[in-house]
Amino acid sequence: MSAAILRRLGRRLAATFGAAAALVLLAAHVGSPNVFYQGNAGPYPVRVVVRPPGVIPGLAEISVRIPSGDVRRVTVQPVRWDLGTKGAPRADEALPVAGEARLWSAELWFMDFGSYSVRVAVEGAEGNGVVIVPVPAVATQTLGMKRGMAIGLAGLGLFLFVGALTIVGAAVRESVLPPGEVPDEKRRRRAWIARAVAVPVLALALLGGSRWWDAEDAAYAENLYEEPQTEAAVAVQGGTRVLTLSITDSLWHYSTPLMPDHGKLMHMFLVREPALDAFAHVHPVKTDSLGFRQSLPADLPAGTYRVYADVVHESGFPRTFVEKVTIPAALQGAAAASADADDSWRVGGSVAGNAARLEDGSTMTWERDPRLAAGRETTLRFRVTDPSGAPAALQPYMGMLSHAAVSRDDGSVFVHLHPAGSVSTTAQQVFAQRERGDTTRANGRLVIREPGHAMHAAGAEPGLVSFPYEFPKAGRYRVWVQVKRDGRVLTGAFDADVR
Repeated sequence: MSAAILRRLGRRLAATFGAAAALVLLAAHVGSPNVFYQGNAGPYPVRVVVRPPGVIPGLAEISVRIPSGDVRRVTVQPVRWDLGTKGAPRADEALPVAGEARLWSAELWFMDFGSYSVRVAVEGAEGNGVVIVPVPAVATQTLGMKRGMAIGLAGLGLFLFVGALTIVGAAVRESVLPPGEVPDEKRRRRAWIARAVAVPVLALALLGGSRWWDAEDAAYAENLYEEPQTEAAVAVQGGTRVLTLSITDSLWHYSTPLMPDHGKLMHMFLVREPALDAFAHVHPVKTDSLGFRQSLPADLPAGTYRVYADVVHESGFPRTFVEKVTIPAALQGAAAASADADDSWRVGGSVAGNAARLEDGSTMTWERDPRLAAGRETTLRFRVTDPSGAPAALQPYMGMLSHAAVSRDDGSVFVHLHPAGSVSTTAQQVFAQRERGDTTRANGRLVIREPGHAMHAAGAEPGLVSFPYEFPKAGRYRVWVQVKRDGRVLTGAFDADVR
């Protein structure tokens, strides 16, 4: 098979299975590769963190924290979206972490590119429980060879080359001689001729191996994930500023269809540069198989904006399109509101402290972890109080008690969080349906039979929302937290310096 065919096959597989992420892009997050889930596995509260490998095949690190319950055993299993548990390898047992109470750890092999889930099973005195955590298996890098290993392998190759020539010479010179007989001059000359003939033959074998290696390396490089090519623009139509996002990549049609997440095909976030003083969370509508359209509210000021657009495929694979647009000033008399009641935006800076006044006079307070550090697992906790100081009664916002967006000031990190973590709950539901064999389609769309996301809004302390997370690198971040109260979406903004 030629290198060109391997490269084309690699690109097709990357598109079909939603393969891998390059540079700072990674699946449905930007620069934030780890996957977080916080919820329940049956009767047991769990927090699961999946640290995917940077290469495929590769080992993912899984940690499972279970704060309460008499737990006897924890197992984890990698399940590919198109194979299900019947086609999955045997579950591995997670082991307790020495010196860390109620934490279990395991490593899992992801053998192929695409949409996976990690099936976490907990066994204990209260019974058994299972939770499914969707994870994109993506290749983000190629690993270089260490110098010491390269020198060692080169030396071994030279030894084998010389050894092969020695064997060839010995075979011609004395392999058929009776024991004890000394080879004559004629046999010794034939042995040297055989060695001379063997040199180009072995050299051709080495060249063929080198060509095969280069072809495999090129095919793998083609699988390094690149988000589909897109174009974003803003134009004034009928007095309203309209943002359009078009997918221009010719390989897009190999991907599985999109499915709604929290009732929307796309969640788009707009962040104004460089001050990050304007933020919008909107939901464009699909215009055709390659395009989305969003009318912008007049309240959103002009400027250059970063655009992050989240979508989820029916395979469970999430993506984030990243673009940049310049938004002109709104025309006088343009509509201030958006057509979608779930669209929301905030204009104004953040607070460096812990308390932010919200649009309706209530207060959001960040119960800030004083040990914020890159690579350290934490919980982002925010408490909302009404103008009288009492805990605010919060309503589900698109089925969740809260939404949050976290961005590094240079745009190299962006992640969309919920109280359940960074996973797509719709992808969780689809994986659960496939495990039961309960997937059906209607009008060309996958039918999701699980209850809605409102379950994630129940059971929380009044006025309190929290998000599991781990900042991927040091720097200055802005955190936007959105809640809904009295039918109105409220947004708090905070700055954080991460060591």
